[in-house]
Amino acid sequence: MAAELGVPITGVYAALQAFVVMGLLWPIQRLRTKYDVSLHAGEHPDLEVAIRRHANWTEHVPFALLLIGLLELNGGSAALLHGLGVGLLVARVAHPFGLKHDVMRVPLRVVGAVGTILVTLVAAVALLLGSL
Repeated sequence: MAAELGVPITGVYAALQAFVVMGLLWPIQRLRTKYDVSLHAGEHPDLEVAIRRHANWTEHVPFALLLIGLLELNGGSAALLHGLGVGLLVARVAHPFGLKHDVMRVPLRVVGAVGTILVTLVAAVALLLGSL
């Protein structure tokens, strides 16, 4: 079945990212129930952080996966694709642990943010060069 998809490597990392995003959803639901908050975060910093952790994932991961998938469709090397996939996974697992409501500079946040930017940039440059 994987060979029929055309992007089996990207598929692995997309599936793993699905577990990450589901892990980010759980605290939001738990805190919304705890505080009886339907929309926004009310006056609850922990809920705001949980919402931003999830939102940050949704702002960055789909586009990075799209680039990786397009790179795979265009014949990108397995080593590059796995490197990008692992890099994105590590970055997106690290980032939420570093995102705090009261501290800006947390090492895991830097690892997550810089890692995501690097993966996206490398994938974009490789895709562009491979498409010319």
